[in-house]
Amino acid sequence: MISLIPLSDIDSVHIERLLDKAFGEDRLSRTSYRVREDMEQLERLCFGAIDDEAETLVGTIQCWPTMLSEEDANGGKTGRRHPMIMVGPVAVSPDRQGAGIGKMLISAMLAEVEDNEQLPLIMIGDPEYYGRFFDFKAELTGGWKLPGPCEPSRLLMRLPSQRQVPQYGTVGPYKPASSIN
Repeated sequence: MISLIPLSDIDSVHIERLLDKAFGEDRLSRTSYRVREDMEQLERLCFGAIDDEAETLVGTIQCWPTMLSEEDANGGKTGRRHPMIMVGPVAVSPDRQGAGIGKMLISAMLAEVEDNEQLPLIMIGDPEYYGRFFDFKAELTGGWKLPGPCEPSRLLMRLPSQRQVPQYGTVGPYKPASSIN
C-alpha cells in the first residue's frame, strides 16, 4: 500500500536520493531547475509517496511559484507578469514506475490546486502522458521562452477555464512586483 504525506515531513536526503535515481545526478543542470531558481516550493502542493510495507520513499511531486513575463511578437517586454505554478519534478523510483504512483501524486496535487487556485499549471514533460491523463497541453505555450533548452512540445500547461494567457513571453521564477526594477 502507498501512503501520501506532505513532502516537508520527509528528510531531504531521501528526496534528493530519489530524484537522482529517477533523473540522474546531472538533473540540476536541466532547464526546469533554472525556471524555479531560488524559489521555495509550494509546500501544500508537494507530496511524498511512501511504500507502507517497506517504509521507503518511492515517489515525490513538487510545485513552485513561477511567472510568465509577457512579451510582444517581436520579443519586446510589455511589463505584464502572469503568475503560474510549475509542476515538477514528478519522480517515481525506477523500480516502481508503471504502478500508478505518479498518477496518485499528480491527482493529489490537482485536488489541492482545484480547491484553492485558479493559476495556470506548467510543466516540462511527456505530452502524451500528461495530456492524456491530466489535460496538460502544449498548444498555448509555443511562443514562450525558457532560460535554457526545451523541446516546444514538452512545455505543457493546464489552464483553468475562464483564464487566458499571453501568446508570447519568458517563463522564470516568480518575482513580486516590488522586487522587479
